[in-house]
Amino acid sequence: MRALITGASSGVGRATAHRLAADGWDLHLASRSAGPLADAAQECRARGAGQVAVHVCDVSDRTAVDDLLSGMPSPDAVVHAPAVLAYGRFEDVPAEVFDASVRTTLHGSAHVAQASLRAFARSGDRGHLVLVGSLLGEIPVPTMSSYCTAKWGVHGLARCLQVETRSLPGVHVSLVGLGAVRTPVYVQAGTYQGRRGRPAPPSVSSDHAARRVVRVLERPRRLRRVGVLTAATAWGHRWAPSAYDALITPLFDRFGLEPDVDHDRDGPGNVLTPTPGGEAVDHRYR
Repeated sequence: MRALITGASSGVGRATAHRLAADGWDLHLASRSAGPLADAAQECRARGAGQVAVHVCDVSDRTAVDDLLSGMPSPDAVVHAPAVLAYGRFEDVPAEVFDASVRTTLHGSAHVAQASLRAFARSGDRGHLVLVGSLLGEIPVPTMSSYCTAKWGVHGLARCLQVETRSLPGVHVSLVGLGAVRTPVYVQAGTYQGRRGRPAPPSVSSDHAARRVVRVLERPRRLRRVGVLTAATAWGHRWAPSAYDALITPLFDRFGLEPDVDHDRDGPGNVLTPTPGGEAVDHRYR
C-alpha cells in the first residue's frame, strides 16, 4: 500500500507517517521544511516502512501540488494535514498573514484534494482521501479567525466531495475533526495580541490522533472526531448558540491561550515561511 502524507514534518502528519510506517506502507512525505522532512523519513524507515520518498512542497502552490501527484505513482491513500494560523482580533491581523493562512489551510486542502481525486481516477477510481479538520471547523473561537475561516471551509469542502464521490464506490473521502492535540502548531503560530494558543484540556497526543486517522483508513467513514469533548462542544454551539457565545471568550482566554502577554513576540510565526526548528511530533505545554 502506498500513501502520500502532506504536512509530514510535524504534528499529526508526522505521527501518522510513523503509524503507517510500522504497518509497512510505502510512503511519500511532503512538507515545506526539508530538514524535519528528512528526519521524519529516517524515523519511518526505522519503523519498518517500505519505500520512503520525500517531497519539499508548499501546498498553497497549486502547480507544485499538481506536479507532486502527477509525478509519483498513484497513491492508495492521501492524508492531508498542514495548517498555519495567526492569533489576534480580525482587524489586527495583517491582510497578508490572514490571506496566507487561508491559502495554506483551505486552498492547500483544495489543491491536494483535486490532485488526489485525479490521481485516483488514473488508477481506476480507487483511493482514499483523508482531510484533517478541526473542531474549529464547526465552532467559532475569538482571535482565531484565520484558522476558523479556513477550517470551516475544509469541512464544507469535505462534505461536498463526499456527496460528489457517492457514485464512485472505490473512492472514499473522510474528515478527521481534531480537538485539542499537543502539536507544535500553537507555538509556531503567528500572534498579534502578545499571546499564542495552547491546547485546552483535556488534550491528546499527536499519536492518539494518528491512530484515529489510521482507523479511518482501515474503516472509511465520513467524519471521525478526536477528543472527548469535541462532539459535545459542537453540539452546544449548534443548539445553544447564545450560551456558547457568552461562555467561549472567557473560557478560551483562561484555557486556550498562554497566560502571559509579551508583544515582543508579535509577528507572523510560521505563516509566511516555515520554522523548521520548531517542528516535532508533539510539544510540551505548561
